[in-house]
Amino acid sequence: MNDDVRRSVATPGAEPVPIGELPPLGTVPERMHAQVVRQDRYGDPASAFRPEVVDTPRIGPDEVLIAVQAAGINYNNVWAARGYPVDQVAVRQKRGETEDFHIGGSDASGIVYAIGEQVTGIELGQHVVVHPGVWDADDPWIARGKDPMIAPSAKIWGYDTNYGAFGQFARVQAHQVMPKAEHLSWEEAAAPTLVGTTAYRMLHGWAGNTLNSDDLVLVWGGSGGLGTQAAQLVRAAGARAIAVVSDDERGEFAMRHGAIGYLNRRDYDHWGVPPLVDDKAGQKAWTAGVRAFGKRFWEIAGGREEPAIVFEHPGGATIPTSIFLCQPGGMVVICAGTTGFDAMVDLRYHWTRQKRLQGSHGTNDEQAYAYNDLVRDRVIDPVLGRTIPFTGIPDAHAAMGRGEDVFGNVAVLIGAAEPGTGRG
Repeated sequence: MNDDVRRSVATPGAEPVPIGELPPLGTVPERMHAQVVRQDRYGDPASAFRPEVVDTPRIGPDEVLIAVQAAGINYNNVWAARGYPVDQVAVRQKRGETEDFHIGGSDASGIVYAIGEQVTGIELGQHVVVHPGVWDADDPWIARGKDPMIAPSAKIWGYDTNYGAFGQFARVQAHQVMPKAEHLSWEEAAAPTLVGTTAYRMLHGWAGNTLNSDDLVLVWGGSGGLGTQAAQLVRAAGARAIAVVSDDERGEFAMRHGAIGYLNRRDYDHWGVPPLVDDKAGQKAWTAGVRAFGKRFWEIAGGREEPAIVFEHPGGATIPTSIFLCQPGGMVVICAGTTGFDAMVDLRYHWTRQKRLQGSHGTNDEQAYAYNDLVRDRVIDPVLGRTIPFTGIPDAHAAMGRGEDVFGNVAVLIGAAEPGTGRG
């Protein structure tokens, strides 16, 4: 393959192909179909996303262009569609980017269609998946040997960056590109990487509180995409996960994907910001609720054992319970705030029992590759809950924002003509 084809970005005069089709390898249309969010549509994801035809992105010397076969749906683009808590278009324009739109999507499986001139080890036609960690290679933080995902330049691909998985072609940094598991279809391969690599970092990334064999882990949202990945990772490490769900059907689903048992959060009513310490009656009622929750946790665990790690993402409604229940010296690790960003911690239980409240975001390369190896080795299942068409992207995000998508992961077909293709 000559360098002109290898590095090609757009073929003059080439028209967009329909959704569900691919142009010949080496041919990159000048324009492409995408689901696009614009600032004047911020709000309900059902109306914020609209199909448009836009210019195919051009790649830099260290980047790769992927023909997206399937994409994954994640909560971060619920936020992007709302324009809250961050107006991503405005942030990028302040950085000097000219586009007045957002093409999201932080999970993709697809085929390499163009390669920057500085990229090595990646070939045209390669079947790949993409991890969501993005950063500047020349960031001084990274040059000092520190974790790239904590660097000032670190971003989440397809949320903080443009040209994510919801277009026919996606622009990625070369280090994000990983080999696709051959036994998975396009949609299965696209479904789990963001949540899976996020979960891997949460459980294995924080020295002093990394997951150990036989640890007990409390997993919030145990039937969702993030929770089912976490429970499988816990099981793979020889540890035990107990899930929190909203009904028995979801609990049984969580147990099919790694959990040893579950608590139904609807059996309790102490959620949200607890009463202040000086409110004795309120504190008594709240403490009774959280102790009842803890007692049920002990029953499932088979003894008076607290979780070594609490796997958090609801945030505001659940942090007080998580901190209370976590074992002394243990860790509450959180990657989101889907029930709210304001949380209260009773510091008496925090400092005297020396517990850790750890934020976690995204993934670095080492963690992403380790997770992907588990998927390729069939240790971790993607837990694909359902597959939707390209036109379903708006409603899928709206449903996720309402808390309705809680059975595994959701994938969308883009270049793939039908479900079940791409294996082998």
